[in-house]
Amino acid sequence: MTDTSPALKRTITLFQATLFGIGLILGAGIYVIIGEAAKIAGNLLWISFLLSSFLALCTAFSYAELSSLFPKSAAEYIYVKNATRKLSISIFVGYLTILVSIVSASAVAIGFSNYLSVFLPMYDPIFYSIILISILSFINFYGIRESIWFNTIFTIIELSGLIIIIFIGLMFGNFSNIDFFESPLLSTSLNNNNNNNFLVSIGLIFGSSALIFFAYYGFENIPNIAEETRNPSKTISRAILLSIIITTIVYVLVVISSLGLVTWQELATSNVPLALVIEKVLQNKVGSLIISLIALFATTNTVLMMLVSSSRIMYGMSKDNALFNPFSKIHDKTKTPWLATIVSALISITVIIIFSNEISAVSKIAVFGIFTVFVFVNFSYILIKFKGQSSSFSSSISHSFSILNYKRVPILAILGIIISVVMLSQFDLTTVLYSLVIMSILFLSGILFDKHTKIRKKY
Repeated sequence: MTDTSPALKRTITLFQATLFGIGLILGAGIYVIIGEAAKIAGNLLWISFLLSSFLALCTAFSYAELSSLFPKSAAEYIYVKNATRKLSISIFVGYLTILVSIVSASAVAIGFSNYLSVFLPMYDPIFYSIILISILSFINFYGIRESIWFNTIFTIIELSGLIIIIFIGLMFGNFSNIDFFESPLLSTSLNNNNNNNFLVSIGLIFGSSALIFFAYYGFENIPNIAEETRNPSKTISRAILLSIIITTIVYVLVVISSLGLVTWQELATSNVPLALVIEKVLQNKVGSLIISLIALFATTNTVLMMLVSSSRIMYGMSKDNALFNPFSKIHDKTKTPWLATIVSALISITVIIIFSNEISAVSKIAVFGIFTVFVFVNFSYILIKFKGQSSSFSSSISHSFSILNYKRVPILAILGIIISVVMLSQFDLTTVLYSLVIMSILFLSGILFDKHTKIRKKY
């Protein structure tokens, strides 16, 4: 029987998909994390960003390859299903990805309300969060074209703020007396021939890279817009890699420019490190206002993209009979998954209302979840490659990044698993226990859905 239901509208170009990824990666994190990382790495911060980029690329390459073979919404669910042939496991990963996207949207919405309260302190910040979710969900419902153009404009604003910092730093910075290889501990340097100092500096680079890695979180959501993207088999994989490369260049230039104006010690002790950089030149508090305004755009953009992603994951799973069928319903006029959009908004608002005072703890659980997903995606890549399930996939691998394989062994995917496991080991015991409880519930839900659903696709 032919499916005559409306389909998602393919309007997204490579430029827009790349900006989608850049907007997700940049978020508002860079405006804070640079100071926290400076405490650990000092002037070696730029090397830490390069290393973090490589760590992110290890998993990003798996996403890029898999998205070229499976250009579908609910990407992680699709990858795991085709690799393991276990519907319960793939449903678990899909549910976990939905949870991560919705909780992330809620957490960033609260971040937005905190910034907005600086300008409009008369209302409760939770009110601003709920209004933001409601408005952005309407944009998400109204159409993907409108959502993507909204993202494009706001991402350009985000980038403009960082480009201003780069320009100010390069124009007014003093680089002549900076040792870009100096680390905080006893002011040691990689230029120092002392082996102990060298090893300490290397350790500091890896320590700060673990923190900075979170600044690259977001690229994994790009595949979830595949069914609304033109030529998704090529566009999505290119957008993933381009977004990481571009943000890495911006991050490194921001670091170098900042160190040209202030010391790493000043960055490390400031709550608003990039505002400090601007104020160094302007000699007033305008920098804080500029950064706060840009953060409003950054957080708004991130919330919108997370809501888009969560609704598309619901749509993709429902379309594949792994979630209740109504979630795959497409609105006749807007060509968007209207019920999935509404449910994503309602759950996000519920999280804000219930967990507004514990959103930091909930956010840690979400981040724990995404690294768990990374383990499954990299493992799925390895399984599919060695099983030789698809000649087209084998062909894709033989022509893409083959230099990164050793005797058909996908080195980067293995590194991606190792890095993700290491990241998982960095969380506190409370976060780990809560995460395991939540994931157990999601896994049991997947088993129950798998067992009782009447519509089972043949593999």
